[in-house]
Amino acid sequence: MTNRTNSPLKSLPSTPTGPDHAEPAPAASDSGTPKDVAEGVPSSVRSDPQTGDGRYPIAWLTISAPRGALPTATSICECGRNLFAAGHRKALALIDDHARHRDVCPLRATEERNAS
Repeated sequence: MTNRTNSPLKSLPSTPTGPDHAEPAPAASDSGTPKDVAEGVPSSVRSDPQTGDGRYPIAWLTISAPRGALPTATSICECGRNLFAAGHRKALALIDDHARHRDVCPLRATEERNAS
């Protein structure tokens, strides 16, 4: 048998003994405007150009009906309503009840009165 010597390419690299010092950050430019990645390319963070009209959701109806599984529905409102139904018949009944709740919800009635 011949003695094989380990090739330097297959040996582990040497481990540094001291701490690795980080490079200092480059000095900030004095122009006052942030630079983008490339000139002429806008940054991905912008102010929202849409202006709200004062409306916001107060009630949510969530329906889940995966193929071959039991359908479910959840009706949640900020007035405290939090109902859940599982099964075809019960989910359809909850959907109808959620629609009726829109007409009697005290939060919605108050907001509509305040808007006029």
